Amino acid sequence: MKSEFTIRKSIRRWILFFMAALILSGITAFALESELAWMDHFASNRHSSFSFWIHKVYIALKETNIQYPFLAYGYDWLAFAHLVIAVAFYGVFKDPVKNKWIIQFGRISCCMIFPLAFIAGHVRGIPFYWQMIDCGFGIVGLIPLTICYRKIEQMEFRKSRLDY
Repeated sequence: MKSEFTIRKSIRRWILFFMAALILSGITAFALESELAWMDHFASNRHSSFSFWIHKVYIALKETNIQYPFLAYGYDWLAFAHLVIAVAFYGVFKDPVKNKWIIQFGRISCCMIFPLAFIAGHVRGIPFYWQMIDCGFGIVGLIPLTICYRKIEQMEFRKSRLDY
């Protein structure tokens, strides 16, 4: 049976990965037009539905930013929200058992990505394959959070046996 130190160390690694992923995805929202320009350039010679979609989104965002730059402020807040949520997971890093609820919150949030992607994606005319990419973020988030949740349960079980 693994020691509490080993379990805690594993939880911290997974939480750091999760926090880094949230921070990275948040930061990318700040420079969305530049990133889409790069993707559009990269995908322009491919003549696929993906490259068509990237080009369409890039042109729409570029034209919107020219005429209505204040709308990009919403992406700034999206980025900020990712950064704030990442900070919340520091509680798990510090004390996993006490802050198990943060893991539960994260897992629920990851599951909520699916109905949002399929419902809002359909309403907004987002291609199905892109909705699936969005759902991938929920899956990528669920994996480390579920691993952490199970490890926290191991720690709780060991503590309950020691208290007994």
